[in-house]
Amino acid sequence: MMKTAENITRMPAIFIGHGNPMNAITDNPYREAWLALGKRLPKPNAILCISAHWQTRGTQVCAVENPQTIHDFGGFPAELFAQQYPAPGSPKYAKMLCDLFPANQITSTLDWGLDHGAWTVLQSLFPEADVPVFQLSLDMNLNFAQHFKLAKQLASLREQGVMIIASGNIVHNLGKLDMQGKTAEWTIAFDDYIKKALESEEETALIDIALAGDSARFAVPTDEHYLPLLYIAAVKHANDNMQFLTESFDLGALSMRSVIYSS
Repeated sequence: MMKTAENITRMPAIFIGHGNPMNAITDNPYREAWLALGKRLPKPNAILCISAHWQTRGTQVCAVENPQTIHDFGGFPAELFAQQYPAPGSPKYAKMLCDLFPANQITSTLDWGLDHGAWTVLQSLFPEADVPVFQLSLDMNLNFAQHFKLAKQLASLREQGVMIIASGNIVHNLGKLDMQGKTAEWTIAFDDYIKKALESEEETALIDIALAGDSARFAVPTDEHYLPLLYIAAVKHANDNMQFLTESFDLGALSMRSVIYSS
């Protein structure tokens, strides 16, 4: 049975390596891990989701009451497009988030819903879709250090019954996928670099990924799938325990490492 928000003082913060959208509806070790995790998570008052798949100019929070399930992909089976995740939104907590910042730093919008970075994971973690969910966008104008600084200001939401779930991939290079599943050396090297940075709580190493050397250039060819990890690392509490949910690789160029911080 799930614990409720009243039973704990701080909600977990979770980064999920989501990978292929088909992971949501097929039998695979990642979905199995998400389902198992969902059975032992506390039930929050709301979920704040930061997905690789919502990028904007300026940071936005979705305050819609009934977010639509967004199928923001192509070339997949009809079964995937048929998926719906009818969780309610949370204008209340969206406003609470905005109030953490100076006026107008975060813009509230009704022009979004739950993209596949959110719902493909949430439907395994919270299959009843009975927890309100609201999304925060990734501001394309910010650099890694600025994202990390912004994310730190979200940490207090965890004490308000809000679970923070970020979704992306530490290594994500679709141009280097290997259909035979042979994992590239640079994939392993960069994933190991991030693992060690998380274990040693080296914020500089997480923010300045060029310190990883050439592997960073291949592992993070674009920012959006890596950035959600920074949001979870930034809201870590000094007393949190860290665990890795999954640590494997998919299709040679995707790290499926997932990270959980909990009290």
